Amino acid sequence: MYIEHSVMTMTNHLNLKSAAAEKSSHPEYFNIAVSVDCVIFGYEGKELKVLLIKSDFEEFSDLYSLLGDLVKPDEDLDAASYRVLRERTGLDDVFLQQVHTFGAVDRHPSGRVVSTAYYSLVNINSHKLNINTNDLHWHSIKSIKKLAFDHKKILDTCVQMLQEQIMDHPVVHNLLPEKFSLRALQELYEAILGTSLDRRNFRKKIALKNWLSELDELEEGVTHRPGKLHKFKTKPLNLLKGISK
Repeated sequence: MYIEHSVMTMTNHLNLKSAAAEKSSHPEYFNIAVSVDCVIFGYEGKELKVLLIKSDFEEFSDLYSLLGDLVKPDEDLDAASYRVLRERTGLDDVFLQQVHTFGAVDRHPSGRVVSTAYYSLVNINSHKLNINTNDLHWHSIKSIKKLAFDHKKILDTCVQMLQEQIMDHPVVHNLLPEKFSLRALQELYEAILGTSLDRRNFRKKIALKNWLSELDELEEGVTHRPGKLHKFKTKPLNLLKGISK
């Protein structure tokens, strides 16, 4: 019995290969670049917006792209996404959720690049962004027809995920001021979903979620009848954690 076990152990060791041997036998597999792309959503003027930058690639000279970059050899994926956000916008306190990985063979003109997309929600009015260089601007989602690379597909995928999440998770708190009316909340949902919602049904669904606290305050400076203000009960920075990708 012992002899049989020893023979099997020796056989298993003989079948093992080193990492160096694997790399040398498949060099083309280890020459694939990895990148991250950040989809930063904002909300302004009753429109869902995304932060875009003018592409610096000759092949896409007239197009905008998402914020992204190649992952450094000694860098984790999540670290790369936060680096991109910090370097391009100055933001370093925004939670980024990993959404999907895009790996079409011809998605990048420089060669094989596999990209992982992240998305986040930012209050445009409360975050001061460094948007003075490289033509970095907020763009209305509904006005975007084409982007560099496969970034329109990435954007659409993130919009779809956001649409699927907003009725089950209070993620939209990052897009609103601390205090808001139910009218304003409904307008935000309509902007994200791209459709009108029945006022009564919407308020009933939101009430059932038990996400909000009603305040003893009314809207000010509005042309319609002032509504009561509300706020989310909790607003943790990592609220998106735990939501399945």
